[in-house]
Amino acid sequence: MAAAGTAAGPAGPEPMPSYAQLVQRSWGSAVAAARGCADCGWGLARRGLAEHAHLAPPELLLLALGALGWTALRSAATARLFRPLAKRCRLQPRDAAKMPESAWKFLFYLGCWSYSAYLLFGTDYPFFYDPPSVFYDWTPGMAVPRDIAAAYLLQGSFYGHSIYATLYMDTWRKDSVVMLIHHVVTLVLIVSSYAFRYHNVGILVLFLHDISDVQLEFTKLNIYFKARGGSYRRLHAVVADLGCLSFCFSWFWFRLYWFPLKVLYATCHSSLLSVPDIPFYFFFNALLLLLTAMNLYWFLYIVAFAAKVLTGQMRELRDLREYDMADAQSPKPSKAEKPLRNGLVKDKLF
Repeated sequence: MAAAGTAAGPAGPEPMPSYAQLVQRSWGSAVAAARGCADCGWGLARRGLAEHAHLAPPELLLLALGALGWTALRSAATARLFRPLAKRCRLQPRDAAKMPESAWKFLFYLGCWSYSAYLLFGTDYPFFYDPPSVFYDWTPGMAVPRDIAAAYLLQGSFYGHSIYATLYMDTWRKDSVVMLIHHVVTLVLIVSSYAFRYHNVGILVLFLHDISDVQLEFTKLNIYFKARGGSYRRLHAVVADLGCLSFCFSWFWFRLYWFPLKVLYATCHSSLLSVPDIPFYFFFNALLLLLTAMNLYWFLYIVAFAAKVLTGQMRELRDLREYDMADAQSPKPSKAEKPLRNGLVKDKLF
């Protein structure tokens, strides 16, 4: 592993700011950057691409081949592993149709989040405890450590596959358009941050987001398996309930607390302290703010879900969400199906 960059900033890690400090300092830095940019425009953008973007054609080819590989691997795993498993466990037809998607995503996000956690806590990289350090010693075209480059290849190719999968492989849901935009924004961030050598902050972004997907897909799998064999499985029901609570908490803590206070503070404010003329400052921060807006968009549904659970209005939540378009037209459940209804409602939310 290549050695992590030496701290070219304060002697110790900078304390994490409050929300108020984030807004005040980031806004001040952004305004100062805008006022100090005398020649901002397409000309500067073209020069910035020519001087600072480093992305070789073989790297793009490898990314495309990786996306094709993920698609082929998912198709094979669905046909040879996930569908036979669903049949063997005698899942309900609706659950059996969705289980392969969740199983595939769960395995991928678990592996990638574990690897990101290893990079941040099992190596010498200080990025989690000292987020401004992601920009220390930054130089155009600097070498990308192999361990970080591997994470970028895995994630970038997977999100390339995910754009295709959302359109042609996944169950179409009410938020699928937002999900498609999310995948496009994420892929652009991954590719461009690699090209401009902002890979250090990229690893932190991936770590803070993947954990929620792990919990989401794990919870969905338990919801599907709680009705296997046509009987109610209490263990899967309890695990699903705990997973739902954990997912709600982690979404707020990782994506709406740590992400803005660690990542946005570093990119909006600290980056200009380390690299005053950092390239494409507004472009990258606009994409990160768009990502934050989508996190808030989904959090609204999580809050609505929690409110319905606490007030016992699960029936109204089901009618409100209609996340799976086919399920929106499904008949009212019979009395025999009512013990499983809460799990199916949670599945609609997620």
